[in-house]
Amino acid sequence: MTGRMLVALTAAALGFGQTPLTVTLQDALARARQHAGQIQSANLAALQAKEDRVQARAAALPSLNAFNQFIYTEGNGTPSGVFVANDGVHVYNEQAVVHQELLSVVRRGEIRRAMAAEAVARAKVEVAARGLSATVVQDYYAIVAAERKLKNAETSLHEAERFNDITDKQEKGGEVAHADVIKSQIDLEQRRRDMVDAQLAIEKAKIALGVLIFPNFAADFQVVDDLQQAELPPLPSEAHPQAVDASPDLKAAKAGVLQANYDVDVARYAFLPSFGFDFYYGIDANQFATQSRERHNLGYSAVATLNIPVWNWGATRSKIKQAELKRDQAQLDLSVAQRALDSNLAAAYAEVRAAQSQLVSLRRSVDLSAESLRLMLLRYQAGEATALEVVDAQNTANQARNALDDGLARSRVALANLQILTGRF
Repeated sequence: MTGRMLVALTAAALGFGQTPLTVTLQDALARARQHAGQIQSANLAALQAKEDRVQARAAALPSLNAFNQFIYTEGNGTPSGVFVANDGVHVYNEQAVVHQELLSVVRRGEIRRAMAAEAVARAKVEVAARGLSATVVQDYYAIVAAERKLKNAETSLHEAERFNDITDKQEKGGEVAHADVIKSQIDLEQRRRDMVDAQLAIEKAKIALGVLIFPNFAADFQVVDDLQQAELPPLPSEAHPQAVDASPDLKAAKAGVLQANYDVDVARYAFLPSFGFDFYYGIDANQFATQSRERHNLGYSAVATLNIPVWNWGATRSKIKQAELKRDQAQLDLSVAQRALDSNLAAAYAEVRAAQSQLVSLRRSVDLSAESLRLMLLRYQAGEATALEVVDAQNTANQARNALDDGLARSRVALANLQILTGRF
């Protein structure tokens, strides 16, 4: 094996030279839904609610149990022993027991309540997914904006280097004082520090997003800059019905009202009698055998039990009142969710309009500041402007470039939030 091949294999094993993964916004959203802890927690809650429904349905069906019992009673010379009720010194019970609450066939409140609770849990999965999507969008465009600002910082550094070169040459020619050189050097050092801060901002933004979209922590990835892609927001007449249909908050609130209604029904069951039926088949004998010399031990018996509630000091009425209060609270939550949706939709539209309306002005400011910097350098070289004015023009140009990138990111985030509300994400 040659030395070159050995180096290549070692680099591959250590991950050197590998191209970083490129992640689009849609990729980031899909990865976050797959790996984010809040989604997994909400899914686990939904699965638990599903098991509650399964248990509620099973509780309405007949149950089969194997009853195994041995009773030993102190002997006293009689067939039954000391305790007459035990009917013998040795008593063996080996029975199959079928139990059914007969009235549960018509009482479906428990099952329907469990189904409504499952619907609430599943809606909360989507609620968590929406909150996660908003966070992913914010973090994604924070990376894009930070990378653009790094490029702006590089541009500002080149401008500062150029100005420092101009001041050096003019000082050597006796055209400016040494103070101008010092001023340009101070500005150059600041631009270098800005480069470090811009790089740090990228790293921190990638860390924030990487925690959400990867199963194990990773920050070595690239994002796609789509800030220049212009998209029109949906029409308000179309957005509102879409938002209502797609809103997981409304779905959760409506399912919560249904669950609260069934809670009232279940609480009222306590006023009604219960009618149970038990069927036993097996042996209940003094010998562990299906057949003895005295008698045939294997057989069956049936028991029907009717329990009628009479008095419990108002506990049932209190439970019904409590369930009715929970129902009122659920209805109030639904009304609040409806108003919150309308408010969020109106605020999202206002944010989109404001962000997009400022882009023209921000681009104009970038053009004007670039022209101002160009003219200021010409004036300085002609001896008509001071070094302070040039540095101020450089700062203004850098601020205008950063403001444009912030405005583009703001516009994309606002549009994405509106799309989340209408169910397009």
